Amino acid sequence: MIEEKQNRFPMPLVAGVIIVGLLVILLYWLTKPGAQSGAAGGDKPLALGEAEKTYAERIHISDLRMSRSMNMLSQEFTYVSGMLANDGTRVIRDIELTTEFRDQFNQVVLRDTQRPFGTATKAGEPLPAGQRRAFQLTFEHVPADWNREYPTIRVSGLILE
Repeated sequence: MIEEKQNRFPMPLVAGVIIVGLLVILLYWLTKPGAQSGAAGGDKPLALGEAEKTYAERIHISDLRMSRSMNMLSQEFTYVSGMLANDGTRVIRDIELTTEFRDQFNQVVLRDTQRPFGTATKAGEPLPAGQRRAFQLTFEHVPADWNREYPTIRVSGLILE
């Protein structure tokens, strides 16, 4: 009788590699920042017609602060926080802010649009007239040639009541 050698790849090793891969993907997904870019992923940006442009002049951003942190996967995140003041007479239902980081030649190296109080699918708590609210914007990657100055932030979309 001739014995055939079975050349099988060890199935427990394959299962282990798949499980470790799924755990790494899950860990990455869970450690991503909560804020989603309003312009990314095909989400519809908020309108900024003439009425919204006029009202945007009554919205003021102040007390900007920046910080950085790193998660367990050595991914660095940059946070920009501040106060958003509604100095107009209408309620802000939703707002979209565009942030621009610049380099030493004053060229834009990163432009990102986010909704600080809600998401692209669900508006956050409205901001009544005459009130202020703290906000935080999260950036997964700021280019190395950024000039280390505060970014410019402008209102790029509004829904008013």
